[in-house]
Amino acid sequence: MTPEQMRDASLLELFSLEAEAQTQVLSAGLLALERNPTQADQLESCMRAAHSLKGAARIVGIDSGVSVAHVMEDCLVSAQEGRLLLRPEHIDALLQGTDLLMRIATPANAPQPADIEAYVTLMGRLLDPSAPASVVATPPMAELPIEPAPIMSAPMVDEPAEPTPRKNKRTTEGGERVLRVTAERLNSLLDLSSKSLVETQRLKPHLATMQRLKRMQNNGLRALENLNVHLKEHALSLEALESLEDARRLLAESQQLLSEKNAELDEFAWQASQRAQVLYDTALACRMRPFADVLSGQARMVRDLGRSLGKQVRLEIEGEKTQVDRDVLEKLEAPLTHLLRNAVDHGIESPEQRLLKGKPEEGLIRLRASHQAGLLVLELSDDGGGVDLKKVRRSIVERQLSPAETAAQLSEEELLTFLFLPGFSLRDKVTEVSGRGVGLDAVQHMVRQLRGAVVLEQTAGEGSRFHLEVPLTLSVVRSLVVEVGEEAYAFPLAHIERMCDLAPEDIVQVEGRQHFWHEGQHVGLVAASQLLNRPASQNDGATLKVVVIREREAIYGVAVERFVGERTLVVLPLDERLGKVQDISAGALLDDGSVVLIVDVEDMLRSVDKLLNTGRLERIARHGNQAAEAARKRVLVVDDSLTVRELQRKLLLNRGYDVAVAVDGMDGWNALRSENFDLLITDIDMPRMDGIELVTLLRRDNRLQSLPVMVVSYKDREEDRRRGLDAGADYYLAKASFHDDALLDAVVELIGGARA
Repeated sequence: MTPEQMRDASLLELFSLEAEAQTQVLSAGLLALERNPTQADQLESCMRAAHSLKGAARIVGIDSGVSVAHVMEDCLVSAQEGRLLLRPEHIDALLQGTDLLMRIATPANAPQPADIEAYVTLMGRLLDPSAPASVVATPPMAELPIEPAPIMSAPMVDEPAEPTPRKNKRTTEGGERVLRVTAERLNSLLDLSSKSLVETQRLKPHLATMQRLKRMQNNGLRALENLNVHLKEHALSLEALESLEDARRLLAESQQLLSEKNAELDEFAWQASQRAQVLYDTALACRMRPFADVLSGQARMVRDLGRSLGKQVRLEIEGEKTQVDRDVLEKLEAPLTHLLRNAVDHGIESPEQRLLKGKPEEGLIRLRASHQAGLLVLELSDDGGGVDLKKVRRSIVERQLSPAETAAQLSEEELLTFLFLPGFSLRDKVTEVSGRGVGLDAVQHMVRQLRGAVVLEQTAGEGSRFHLEVPLTLSVVRSLVVEVGEEAYAFPLAHIERMCDLAPEDIVQVEGRQHFWHEGQHVGLVAASQLLNRPASQNDGATLKVVVIREREAIYGVAVERFVGERTLVVLPLDERLGKVQDISAGALLDDGSVVLIVDVEDMLRSVDKLLNTGRLERIARHGNQAAEAARKRVLVVDDSLTVRELQRKLLLNRGYDVAVAVDGMDGWNALRSENFDLLITDIDMPRMDGIELVTLLRRDNRLQSLPVMVVSYKDREEDRRRGLDAGADYYLAKASFHDDALLDAVVELIGGARA
């Protein structure tokens, strides 16, 4: 390729980008002008967009673009000068020109010369019905005034002043420069940042080991002091005394050095975890895009569809700047288009019908986007006639989906759910817009692929409302991590109905299969080990851990070995060379760096059905009464807050530990001296004796100095953590970030499981 060809290719690419941006300006402005043809600001915005495109097309030598943009500019200038009042036919023609310009900027879809000539003729007749087509032909190149929009081959350019879609801006609203980055690089950045966050967690065991080593050295120094006391009773040589003194000095120096390095490592670990978290949050934010990116062309589609059906429809949008993961945005476009077309076709009445009902001729569709509890919430409503429930009942009976007697007793909510069934339609005949029964079922399927949900509500005569909830991002997923065959697996919370512990008497046999009672129905029970091809575990507990999963109408209980806890996991796609792994959708890393596989719930439910149909579903053996009762590990909880004390006691009891409690440091010290414990969990701020004093006393006691200690405190400052660890604590947990899993995981790390 010659330098001239490279330059031309770069200019064509930039022209395509500018055409995409400016046609968006034209579409939005023309829709606004259709409602109010004399809006000066919109006329100016559209005229400048057409003028900029004309100049840009001239620079890259695209004559067809010059011709189309020129006649559009003439029309808009006439409207600006008051010589022409824009009517619907003018808006139709200008929108048609907008589409032509976009096609011209896309070489693979470029229009034919005859299309351009026909469009110029059409615009000429609209501008001057009495003039022949030749009058409005595009003037020669030399006669056209050229004020081109700035197009440069440099990677960064300043955009025109008109509002353009964010994806095409080189600067944000705040004036920040924006670079184009490929999706693959963003995914790689998020992957690396999540791994760095995991790596920082691996420093925690090293810190705990350093603390234990520090304590061991302190014990060694103390033992040396005791030896020195005993040896004073015997006559020792000068050399022996000097050797003993050298040992004491060396041990004291090494302990001092260890303390300093331990403090440095702790500080480094804390800062590294903070920076890794910021890096991850920033990388995740890079994937987020404004909701407006999925709306390009939707207002135009609503308007055009309405006109084709003889209806006047307007789309109002709120929350355009709501940030959403770009992958979610891409997958939302199709279901939103379905719902908008459905609202125009089924919801909004004709102008005559609306006038008879006392409504304005123009129908209104509202689309609102917002954030709620980590979800993107979309509400799409219309002020149309709502759903004809009588017609729904009649269609249910006609399609033999339910007997007439049953259909007559269905509630409004139950009737509306039929609209989401495959092939269900209220249209008696097929049209270009609807009637094939492909719509709401496809919407529901696509939304569920996003791990979301959609609900329809309606008020007869006043309109319908669709409520959609989907995750803000597919890059992370909130999951329940469980253990199956001594391996970790994650169930997305969106598919979990509940978790439960089943006693042996709760499991019943129905038609030769195991079931349990859940919300008024028998739910089938299956073993996760069979589904995931893991070794069957021996359930030695008194109860069976069960995850109740649901997908549409399918619901099953999946028996697992252990609930590890809820985690927010960064989704790591599986290698494409593996193909589709049965019952697994992706992978992730836990805080300790270990791998967890994320379960594909839809696939797992299909596997359950397959096992049922082939009669290969295995029964779950119950071994709860066969295991001998082993001695339980004892934990002492010291806290002056009754609420915190009881919460910790119940959590530990439920996990199988034997728990004693004390109301303050003095009470705890008395308990430690009179009973044996495997772990001490203490608060800091308490009356009579605080936690620091309690830990200090414990470390000075020969019998108790090796007892593991966890401090749980509301104080989350670095100096407070240092104070607790320096006193001799093995673990410091802040109540501000306290939750069940954090406490129980720390206990397991310090003393292992509940059984000795």
